[in-house]
Amino acid sequence: MTYSFMSPPNASRFVLANATLPAVAISGFAAASNEGLVKADIVIADGFIAAILPSGTAPAEFAKSDMKEGMVWPCFADIHTHLDKGHIWPRKPNPDGTFMGALEAVGRDREANWSAADVRKRMEFSLRSAYAHGTGLIRTHLDSLAPQHRISFEVFAEIQEEWKDKIALQAVALFPLDNMVDEAFFADLVAVVKDKGGLLGGVTRIGPTLDWQLDTLLRAAAENGLDVDLHVDETDDPGAETLKAIAEAVLRNRFEGKVTAGHCCSLARQDDDTAQRTVELVQKAGVSVISLPMCNMYLQDRYPSRTPRWRGVTLFKELAAAGVETAVSSDNTRDPFYAYGDLDPVEVFREAVRILHLDHPLDTAARVVTTSPARIAGKPQMGRIAVGSPADLVLFSARRWSEFLSRPQSDRVVLRRGKVIDRSLPDYRELDSVVGG
Repeated sequence: MTYSFMSPPNASRFVLANATLPAVAISGFAAASNEGLVKADIVIADGFIAAILPSGTAPAEFAKSDMKEGMVWPCFADIHTHLDKGHIWPRKPNPDGTFMGALEAVGRDREANWSAADVRKRMEFSLRSAYAHGTGLIRTHLDSLAPQHRISFEVFAEIQEEWKDKIALQAVALFPLDNMVDEAFFADLVAVVKDKGGLLGGVTRIGPTLDWQLDTLLRAAAENGLDVDLHVDETDDPGAETLKAIAEAVLRNRFEGKVTAGHCCSLARQDDDTAQRTVELVQKAGVSVISLPMCNMYLQDRYPSRTPRWRGVTLFKELAAAGVETAVSSDNTRDPFYAYGDLDPVEVFREAVRILHLDHPLDTAARVVTTSPARIAGKPQMGRIAVGSPADLVLFSARRWSEFLSRPQSDRVVLRRGKVIDRSLPDYRELDSVVGG
C-alpha cells in the first residue's frame, strides 16, 4: 500500500519512496545530482535507516510513503543559541535595537528575574519549539556571571537529562573574559563547567590583557579537557581583531581541543589583505566559525534615523574556501539581542542563503545547518542521513530549491526513530506567567 508523505505508515518497516535528498548530507550513497539534490528511496526498519537505494528500487513488499520527489533532510543542528535569554522580550524589550541597548536590557532582566523556575520555563518552551521544527542538536551559551552560572548550569543539567532522547544538548559558559582576574570566580566556573560536561566560552574584546586572558582560558580548558566556544568581534569596528588574537593564542598554546568563534563581524569591515591574513591564521589554528545572520543583521550598523550600510555578517565564503569549518545558527530568540525567531533552522537556512549569498550554486548549502554544525559540535554522526543511523528525518513537500526557499515549509513532517511526532508549537500564552502578555 502507498501512503502520502504527510502521513507515513505507522509500521516498523517502510520506505520513503521517490524522495529528493541533499547530497551533502548523505553518507554512503552516490548518485547523479542536480544542484546537489539526488533521488533515492530510504528504507526504514525498526526506527533506523536500513538502506538508501536508487529511486524506484526499494523492496516491493514494504509499505511505501510516496514523497513525490519531496525533500528529505536529516534533523538539524543549531549550535549557537541562548536558551537562558529566550523569550524575555515581552518584559524587557530592547529600547533602541542596538547592541548596547540589548546588553543593558538583558543585564537588568537577569538581575531582576532569572530564578531557576524562570529559566527552566523559558528553556523548555524554546526546546519544544525546536523539537517541533525538526532540530536534533542544540548548543546554548549560558550567561555565567556569579551567582547566575550555578543557577543556569544546574537547570541546564536537569533539562539536558530530561531531553536526552529528543535533543542532544550542550552548554557553554558565557562571561566577559575580563572577569578572570577574579581567580576564585574563574576556578569555580571551570569546576561547574567540567562537572556539567560543558564548554568554556566568553566574550572577547581587544585590550592590553587579551593575550593573557586567552592563554589563561586555553590553559584551563586544556587542563580540564574542555573545548572552547567564544563570542568574537561582534562589532562594525574594523580595528577589532580578536579573531586574529584567538588563532594566534591557539597556535601559541598548542591547544588541541576544539575552538569555535561566533559572529566575527568586524572581519568583513577590514581591508582585503588584513582579512585574508586572519582567515589564513584561523584555518591554520583549526578554529571553526559560526555566523548568526539574522541576529547580526538586526544589531549591526544600527544607528538612529539611518539606513544600515552593510549586512553585519562575517566573511563566510572566504573562510569556507580557505578550509575553515563554518556553519550558521539561530542565536538569540525573542530577547533584546534579537526580537524575533523561533529556533527554526529552516528559517535560519533560508535567511542565510539570502543574506550570505549561499546560492549560485546551492549544491552544498544544506551543510550549514546539518553536517557542518554537527561536526563542529563533535557529533559527526548527527546531521546526516546514513545507513544504520536513527531515522530522525524531516520531510518536505518542496521538490526543488526554489520551492524550498520560497515558503516557510510549515507543512513539514518530522520523524524521530521513524515515527511521526506531534509538531504542535507551544502557545506564547504559556509564558505569560513569567514574561507577561
